[in-house]
Amino acid sequence: MSAAFNKVTEQSGPYRHLEKMSIRELLTNINSEDQQVPLVVANAIPQIEQLVTIISDKMLAGGRLFYIGAGTSGRLGVLDASEIPPTYGLPQGLVVGIIAGGQEAIQKPIEYAEDSWEQGWLDLEKHQISDKDVVVGIAASGTTPYVIGALNEARKRGIITGCITNNAGTPLAAAADYPIEVVVGPEFVTGSTRMKSGTAQKLVLNMISTSVMIQIGRVEDNKMVNMQLTNAKLVDRGTKMLMEQAGITDYEQAKQLLLKYGSVKKAIDSLQ
Repeated sequence: MSAAFNKVTEQSGPYRHLEKMSIRELLTNINSEDQQVPLVVANAIPQIEQLVTIISDKMLAGGRLFYIGAGTSGRLGVLDASEIPPTYGLPQGLVVGIIAGGQEAIQKPIEYAEDSWEQGWLDLEKHQISDKDVVVGIAASGTTPYVIGALNEARKRGIITGCITNNAGTPLAAAADYPIEVVVGPEFVTGSTRMKSGTAQKLVLNMISTSVMIQIGRVEDNKMVNMQLTNAKLVDRGTKMLMEQAGITDYEQAKQLLLKYGSVKKAIDSLQ
């Protein structure tokens, strides 16, 4: 399947003989390519909106969000999932990132991990996944067996599926109920999808998780009122949020109230 599929992500771009460019030329040309990415993502907003809507509905009903991918795509999913608890105070395990090859693959490549059609679903099964949940597969090529196999098995069991891919009309998109295609074109270094494709995936993941967190009530006004107070910077930020929202003028008073209740939201609720 993947060998026959025409992937724009593997095509040679317009820049040649990169080794002959000056550093300034390299940086300027990479930046010029990167500027195309948000414009392509903007065109995919209707697709992203549909996926955000269903994820929000499922999570409000007690479901979870799973990202699954390999290589750079898998790492980006793990990154997005790992940032949810500290940023929005959501309990661990409600947004889950799964990468081919397991945790070791976050830091180094695991040979052939992405080539198994069965392992993706086996990894999802370890989390007792059910039809209350949503699975989003991430693959620049749109042909990664690990991810496609996981989505196919999920759909057989009535689990909602989505995907983020950087080619059009991919097998991965065909396996997804809610496909998101952000076709950013050939990479500056041919086939290096950690570049434009990875940037596009990160932008889409930011949009999905941020919008979902807002939809399920983890943000008030434009503030992260449920963030975890895991370091001095966040305690200071939370203290200032509390002062602004509760009308407290004394910094130390606000700080002690914040530390007592553990979040801006809980501290504000205690005053009502």
